[in-house]
Amino acid sequence: MFVDRTRIYIQSGKGGDGHVSFRRELYVPNGGPDGGNGGKGGDVIFEVDKGQNTLGDFRYNKKYVAESGCEGGKRRCAGKNGEDLIIKVPEGTVIYDDETGKIIEDMSGDTVRALILNGGKGGRGNMNYATSTMQAPQYAQPGQEAQGLWIRLELKVIADVGLVGFPNAGKSTFLASVTRARPKIANYPFTTLNPNLGVAYLDGGESFVIADIPGLIEGASEGVGLGFEFLRHIERTRVIIHLVDVAGLEGRDPVEDIKQINTELSAYNSSITNKPQVIAANKTDCLTPEDLEEVIAKIKETFPETEVFPISAATGDGVKPLLYKVKQMLDELPEADMRFEPEVDTRELFDRPDEPIYTGKEGDGHTFTVTGPRVDKMLGYTNLESEKGFLFFQEFMEKNGVIKELKKLGLAEGDTVKVGDYLEFEYFEGQDFE
Repeated sequence: MFVDRTRIYIQSGKGGDGHVSFRRELYVPNGGPDGGNGGKGGDVIFEVDKGQNTLGDFRYNKKYVAESGCEGGKRRCAGKNGEDLIIKVPEGTVIYDDETGKIIEDMSGDTVRALILNGGKGGRGNMNYATSTMQAPQYAQPGQEAQGLWIRLELKVIADVGLVGFPNAGKSTFLASVTRARPKIANYPFTTLNPNLGVAYLDGGESFVIADIPGLIEGASEGVGLGFEFLRHIERTRVIIHLVDVAGLEGRDPVEDIKQINTELSAYNSSITNKPQVIAANKTDCLTPEDLEEVIAKIKETFPETEVFPISAATGDGVKPLLYKVKQMLDELPEADMRFEPEVDTRELFDRPDEPIYTGKEGDGHTFTVTGPRVDKMLGYTNLESEKGFLFFQEFMEKNGVIKELKKLGLAEGDTVKVGDYLEFEYFEGQDFE
């Protein structure tokens, strides 16, 4: 069954707790702390599987949880890291935050693998807390909590050309005649229940991908019929072939049909109507030459800026000139990135602006601290060794005015800044924190 939209819950693994233990060996009566660190929780990673073309695998399983890290052990043994959870999706799948509707990632183009949720960092064992004044610490750090999120997956097919028109306009017949696709063809509404893809081959080995967008009727953009379920598949296309039944075999007016389909496209997403479009006036074999000439003249008069091609998908008449025109339009268009840009970083979804950030100054006057639950969470889910993670850290410091607050306390160049339990750096004026 073709499924192009679903809602699932994903959760990363919790970090393993640090361990509290002490050396107990013969002839070592006062052994020091040797509790090991907890393991890191597993990440949630999405990966493109080009062998998939539907989200049907998500129909019955709605919850996906990565493995948690194990607790640290005695003798400074670190806990095992949790296994990452890899979720495979078809190319063209867009991942949304279900609550805000913002795009987290678009699994297309160069993005074939994306880390969506970070596993929690493992807690530090008591071996890390021994000092000259605290030689037997009874404390170990708990592991970072898991991240959980409801997301929405939408499959938006990737094709050069979108084929639109009312049911029974002949889209499936056209697709079958110009490609090797074999869609179901019959004379009743909604024959096509899923987007069909086909490759149109031209002389010289040139080709382009056509997507038959099904279910468009009046009111489709408002959810009438099946149109709303499939309009998303036209968003990535670069050129639109608007197929219309010029013979009016269903008792419809071809000019009004074109107007209504364009209205539905614009109502769903106004940018779609800016895409280059050609009109394929289909079923010419069902009209006399006089009647055909009259209806084509009416279409050209109503839509003077759109080129019209009289064709018969059933017999193949007029199809080749249409295909070559579409290929020419594709060649003249600049190469566009059909990806949807991410609108939110998942780490931002777990940030609680109402939780305080504390800034302080230690006794030597040259060491400053940044602490608080928000800081701990940010560090727990940010890989500072990666460029993306370090940029996120800088944005966090800037957005929350942390450096400004430290400067009020006397922060100067060369001073040390300790951020939470994990990070310590020397401050220089040239750092991009503001």
